[in-house]
Amino acid sequence: MSTAATDRVGLVFSLLDANGNGVIEADDFELMAGRVIAAAPASDDAAKSALLHAFRRYWTTLATELDADGDGRVDLDEFTSCVLSPERFEATLGEFAEALAALGDPDGRGSVDRTVFTALMTAIGFERANIDALFDALSPSPEDRVPVTAWADSIRDYYDPQKTGIAGDRLVTPGAP
Repeated sequence: MSTAATDRVGLVFSLLDANGNGVIEADDFELMAGRVIAAAPASDDAAKSALLHAFRRYWTTLATELDADGDGRVDLDEFTSCVLSPERFEATLGEFAEALAALGDPDGRGSVDRTVFTALMTAIGFERANIDALFDALSPSPEDRVPVTAWADSIRDYYDPQKTGIAGDRLVTPGAP
């Protein structure tokens, strides 16, 4: 597993730990889903519902795979072991990636404009400079839009422990290659 992958996952863990108590719990996912959905007022109810379901599945997968003592909490080590294991997390991650990217395409054009992308990523908790760096790495069109598929693929790549030098590394370090 690469250092870059571990750094990426550590950042996501810190964002998901909404109350900062060092563990993630179901309530953290509900809070995050609510913030992200609120950042997409132009998206339809189906897209919002799909994202809420994806966040809930994300938590359910983690809890099922990792919460052996049933206390409803997952720490960073447990989180890393699951999300960086494609065989344990790939389907859940795929659903999440597709739902988030689709939420950013309320007009159904197959692309996400920078304003919507920025709003959604800010709601998740990423820093503006990092968001802009990622968007630019996804090769926006002259209309300042990125394909939904490119964004969804970049989300999947973000969690791949074998990938280095990917667009998503910019969420950790804006100037990353």
